[in-house]
Amino acid sequence: MSENENDYFEFADKGDLLPPSPHPIIEELRAQIRRKGKVVTGEQAAAIIRDGDVVTTGGFIGAGVPEDMLIHIEERFKKEGHPLNLTLIYAAGQGDGKTKGLNHMGHEGLVGRVIGSHVGLAPILQKLIREEKILAYNMPQGCISTHFRNLAAGKPGLISYVGLGTYIDPRVDGGKLNQKTKKEGEDLVKLIEIEGREMLFYKLPPINVAIIRGTTADMNGNITMEKEALTLEVLAQAMAAKNNNGFVIAQVERIADLHTLNPKHVKIPGVLVDCVVVARPENHWMTFLESYNPGYTGEVRVPMSSIAAMELGQRKVIARRAAFELRPNQIVNLGIGMPEGVARVANEEGVLDLLTLTAEPGVFGGMPNGGLNFGTGTNVDALIDQPYQFDFYDGGGLDIAFLGSAEMDKDGNVNVSKFGSRFVGPGGFINISQNAKRLVFLGTFTAGGLEIALEEGKLQIKQEGREQKFLKQVEQITFSGKYAAQRRQPVLYITERCVFSLTRDGMELIEIAPGVDLEKDILAKMGFKPVMKKPPNLMDPRIFMSGAMGLKRDMLEIPFEDRLVYDAKDNTFYVNFENFYVKSSEQIRKIQNHVEKMLKPLGKKVYTIVNYDNFNIHPELVEEYAEMVKHAMQFYERVTRYTTSTFLRMKLGDELAKREVPPHLYESKDEAHKRLKEKE
Repeated sequence: MSENENDYFEFADKGDLLPPSPHPIIEELRAQIRRKGKVVTGEQAAAIIRDGDVVTTGGFIGAGVPEDMLIHIEERFKKEGHPLNLTLIYAAGQGDGKTKGLNHMGHEGLVGRVIGSHVGLAPILQKLIREEKILAYNMPQGCISTHFRNLAAGKPGLISYVGLGTYIDPRVDGGKLNQKTKKEGEDLVKLIEIEGREMLFYKLPPINVAIIRGTTADMNGNITMEKEALTLEVLAQAMAAKNNNGFVIAQVERIADLHTLNPKHVKIPGVLVDCVVVARPENHWMTFLESYNPGYTGEVRVPMSSIAAMELGQRKVIARRAAFELRPNQIVNLGIGMPEGVARVANEEGVLDLLTLTAEPGVFGGMPNGGLNFGTGTNVDALIDQPYQFDFYDGGGLDIAFLGSAEMDKDGNVNVSKFGSRFVGPGGFINISQNAKRLVFLGTFTAGGLEIALEEGKLQIKQEGREQKFLKQVEQITFSGKYAAQRRQPVLYITERCVFSLTRDGMELIEIAPGVDLEKDILAKMGFKPVMKKPPNLMDPRIFMSGAMGLKRDMLEIPFEDRLVYDAKDNTFYVNFENFYVKSSEQIRKIQNHVEKMLKPLGKKVYTIVNYDNFNIHPELVEEYAEMVKHAMQFYERVTRYTTSTFLRMKLGDELAKREVPPHLYESKDEAHKRLKEKE
């Protein structure tokens, strides 16, 4: 044995590498399980929790919340005064904004520390934070959700760039919500550097007790989730507790006999579950709004025509303008509140089937639901665990995200997490906003009593809101405009009366609603002067009129800007003129100007490939078009073109050859790609 190996075993003997000792009640219960199985009463399960335990609960708003167990814990505390000083860890916010969910944990003494992404739905718990009676931390929802897997795997923490530049960044608040936490609480978020890049290191304490929920359990504790709207991170939570020698409590609706569950339907293996509690039916609803909806589980498909159209008002106006940012085949995320309207507009306009809408707890496809059903979906295509959804989001899988906005400032920063003494939290907002390829914030221009009128495609402000939302500086940075601008992330801010775009110089006013006075209705109601490089364009008047907008027709026609794409990695410029019809000299000038605008700043020539399938051009414009192509050649290292049209290959080829431009026109895309980087 080497000297180093001796050192290892000496270190290990000290217990530093060994897992913690088992929960003291585990052996007692194991004896019971051998006699009776794992089914226990709620009171027995609540008695398992010790003073000082680290407890995690599953749930998303009102879906998947182990409500019955939370009530049992609350009742035990009221009766016995125990457990005391718990650390409560959860990913998504859980509550109804009144008394349910994590509100049951809002008793002084019961909880000593809270670590979660959102407390806005738990006002009773929030009160303890505000009164400086408990330690409280916010972390991004996705970082907590994926961290459960790291805890299960015995990893020291989570490394991510999510949260940089926001109040989660330790250079700001480190996610600490009150003065008590800033003075007494340990640092759970640290700034590190890996390969020259700033990152954040998130650390959660080991889990002692995981309280999860499913539909059916057998006597050995195998759990299925067939009537749950979401699967969330229950498997990761169970593993995180079990691998820490902790305890796993599962709340279910019903019990099945041994060996009767389909193993493909078992979400949590019985070896991970210590006890099972059959919930009282009134405390095991699918969400806090519905006892059960088969359309949320895939049991049935609901006719989308049954979903009512939105009433035309300020919320629909904003959602309609946002819907113009949709493109076919996009993968989309919709935030809670105002963004929910985008799905309803998409359904009304008949374009829902052209998109894949998603929600952060794991929903793909269908139509995301709103209100206390938010996070669930109707007619979904797939449902995955929440940690994997955030892997997808954090990795840049979203084409576009539509999120709410409460406060914005001159730098494009957005606050949705704190307002005076009211703590809300970011939920999945930070993960989504920092990683979506394109980002759209939605919200009214002012808040508190805003009333508008819509007449003949114009908007009138009948009563202004009491509170300004565009401020010189937001109270808390939940989204960093400066960080986004540095990364050149495209960002829009849409209101009922105007639209802003994020630039390196700040917020640029780019559109204004017909009927709105620029000075009186916009500039006078802002805490800063926006960038205005040119007079703002008018918003599309269809947004303000009753009846369908014809969005499907617009979406199926590829926007000109999307036809020209430069791939920096391959130094290749892609031009998609499929189904494009050149009808005017103005179009030709537009093409020339756009090509020059994109390629001239690069300072080098690019490889170019042009798709001319089903391309059409007015016969009188062919020569002018060929001259434009000759002009563009100064930016090309080499160019290939392809079309299945023999006539076009001959006609365009002849005109290019006349101008000493090599046509390089091929019949297929594959051949054009193959020839692109071949030497002459």
